[in-house]
Amino acid sequence: MPLETGDPMTQPGDGATTAFVWSPDLPRYDFGPGHPMAPVRLSLTRDLVDALDLPGVREIGVAAVDDALLATVHEPAFIEAVRAGAQGVPDEARGLGNEENPLFAEIHVAARRIVGSTLAAARSVWTSQVPHAVSIAGGMHHAMPDRASGFCVYNDVAVAIRWLLDNGAERVAYVDLDAHHGDGVEQMFWNDPRVLTISVHESGTTLFPGTGFASDVGGPDAPGTAVNIALPARTGGAGWLRAVEAVVPPLLAEFAPDVLVSQHGADTHGDDQLTNLRVSVDHQLAAARLVRDLAREHAGDRWIATGGGGYTVVEVVPRVWAGLTAISAGVDIDPAAPLPPSWRARVEEELRVPAPEIWGDGGEGGGDFVPFAQGYDPDDAVDRAILATRNAVFPLNGIDPLY
Repeated sequence: MPLETGDPMTQPGDGATTAFVWSPDLPRYDFGPGHPMAPVRLSLTRDLVDALDLPGVREIGVAAVDDALLATVHEPAFIEAVRAGAQGVPDEARGLGNEENPLFAEIHVAARRIVGSTLAAARSVWTSQVPHAVSIAGGMHHAMPDRASGFCVYNDVAVAIRWLLDNGAERVAYVDLDAHHGDGVEQMFWNDPRVLTISVHESGTTLFPGTGFASDVGGPDAPGTAVNIALPARTGGAGWLRAVEAVVPPLLAEFAPDVLVSQHGADTHGDDQLTNLRVSVDHQLAAARLVRDLAREHAGDRWIATGGGGYTVVEVVPRVWAGLTAISAGVDIDPAAPLPPSWRARVEEELRVPAPEIWGDGGEGGGDFVPFAQGYDPDDAVDRAILATRNAVFPLNGIDPLY
């Protein structure tokens, strides 16, 4: 994977189909030892992508971001509070200096750098340098206009979407596959009919942030543009993928976005320490393939993908996000294929923990789900969640919820 040097706006290279945004400084977004969001997950993912030597993938740098750009979605007083946090001044009301978001000296610079990662991805796609771009450091979807939340200081996804709107995009769709509700992005575009936000997550009755129910459908000027699929705890991969397939494709077909932005939090996995879903790597990669194909069908093949949550930092996150990068470049990962020996050796030598051996979890490659169109089961809690969402938002978008 050749490294592109210089300005991140530079053409990624002849034949490139995917821009992979990277800087050695991205892992400096670090809340300290023992915090679940361990920055090694980023470097491990980048090393796995590099070991794959994927055709069509080019590495680009992080875009510069100033406070004025942050202020397109965040309140200036909050930005100043983050700057003060870098000097050790906590602000509990703004979510800074607590157990979730401990202060550290580079908190403002490091969080701003993540915004620059996703902004570089958005610019690369919107200016037609590449059809697809991946920002694995991005996906900080909980950050609010006036406060940090859920390990997220600045909302890189919202800044990128705002930049796309300000630079000519008429409709942007956002699909959030993290185990947690994408509440910050939803709130920032709650009443904007130009932005469709779809979040597939564990129900707020059992998981942070406690929001994102089927009845939450958008503001008075944008009814039906906020979509929430609140799944029961312990939902498995087949049910999760059934929910994604039942709701996302019809809405994207009707909304016809100019560009698709997605968040691929790997914390839906059954081994994740902070969530209660049971989604395998196989199913997460199957969802990435679905999103890629939907971008091609409904968004002019313009796709910006980000990381997000994911706290099984060695065994799960690198496989999901490196696999996402490969899929973005048109390389469909075989879940039964072995991982590169060089990457496994590096993990075991440097971290002294066993490395996963194959891409998947030994299942059916995510092909075991039954499409919702084949029938609704009223005794199934996942199907009830799917139908609740379809009943709430499909009519507002001119779609028959029972089609």
